[in-house]
Amino acid sequence: MARILVINPNCSEACSAGIDTAIAPFRFPGGPVLEVATMRDGPPAVYSWRDWHAAVEPVCRTIERETADVFIVACASDPGIEAARASTKSPVLGVFRSAVAAAVARAERFGVIAIVDASKGRHRAALRAMGLESRLAAEIALNVSMDTLLDPAAARARLIAAGHAAVEAGAETVILGCTGMAHHRPAVEQAIGVPVIEPCQAAAALAVGMCAITP
Repeated sequence: MARILVINPNCSEACSAGIDTAIAPFRFPGGPVLEVATMRDGPPAVYSWRDWHAAVEPVCRTIERETADVFIVACASDPGIEAARASTKSPVLGVFRSAVAAAVARAERFGVIAIVDASKGRHRAALRAMGLESRLAAEIALNVSMDTLLDPAAARARLIAAGHAAVEAGAETVILGCTGMAHHRPAVEQAIGVPVIEPCQAAAALAVGMCAITP
């Protein structure tokens, strides 16, 4: 049976639990095993480039140590994706790139909701690498902590307001730009009236598809 290892680059078990819940619909009888690993020596969250770099080595060591048919780096800044891919012969998916692929598959322009302003530069670097920066209608930062995002209600109104702002700027679909936002997806989508993409779900869907077509 195929194995998909989803790596949370931060040390938050609560964030990992949210990721695990988000990808639960992709577990089915006879399908790939999806497991979530937490980097206990990673940063509390990826707010800055320094956090981004701090996450790379733990992720790479985990990939070198583990065996999986597909690895997923479950942070919407895709930390160290190039280094991670150099650490294994198995595919390594970044959840932000997966979410962008899902967004442009169904809409001409998309928006992103970021956890902090500092995330925008990392997202734009990924979009430039994909050749899709021009498809970004708007990126709105909440400037909140991971703990605030993980609370069932604390950031909900701000997420919905950011989603509305992205739609007003021309976004036809919206990406949740942090894995800590996963449990808010249904409420935000219902409120703003356009598809809302949760990155871990986008990556899980792609990974399951890859496993299905692998000989």
